[in-house]
Amino acid sequence: MADDHDHDRRLVSGWEGRYFEDFAVGDVYKHPYGRTVTETDNVWFTNVTMNLNPMHFNEAYAAETEFGERLVDGTFVIALAVGMSVIDISMNATANLGYDTIRHHAPVFHGDTIFAESEVTEKRESDSRDHVGIVTTELRAYNEDDELVLSLERTPMVLKREYADPSAAQPTGWPEGVGTQPAEFD
Repeated sequence: MADDHDHDRRLVSGWEGRYFEDFAVGDVYKHPYGRTVTETDNVWFTNVTMNLNPMHFNEAYAAETEFGERLVDGTFVIALAVGMSVIDISMNATANLGYDTIRHHAPVFHGDTIFAESEVTEKRESDSRDHVGIVTTELRAYNEDDELVLSLERTPMVLKREYADPSAAQPTGWPEGVGTQPAEFD
């Protein structure tokens, strides 16, 4: 980099996620990026989890059902939707306390693109831990046709801001001294 551009360089903190104080009942977070489910996703997940229902991996069998084709494993849809929500809901979670009221509203097929959103339904202080609060959300997943395919209640314990110590030089998960450091700007 040329010397005349050095003054433009700065170390800037990236997204560290929401802390307990950032949540408010009624907030809805539309999680970024849809994800198209592939046949590989479904076959791999079904085999890894030893789900022996032929509806997920036997095309001839599935063709004879009311759906006429293989369905995506429902637990994959749950894992995908929860994963999509982490960026907004649980990047600063210390534990997930529960996944409740799980409902599959419509089937998911290979090639469907899933989108997810979370609505904060409850927020409270932890009775046993001062450094976290408890946030309950309703997680909803839709396909590309705006059809609700999944809903569930999710309850993580989320770190309070005063107990977090991320910095631009050492964000969450980075060891001290790795990568660009403030001393490089002196």
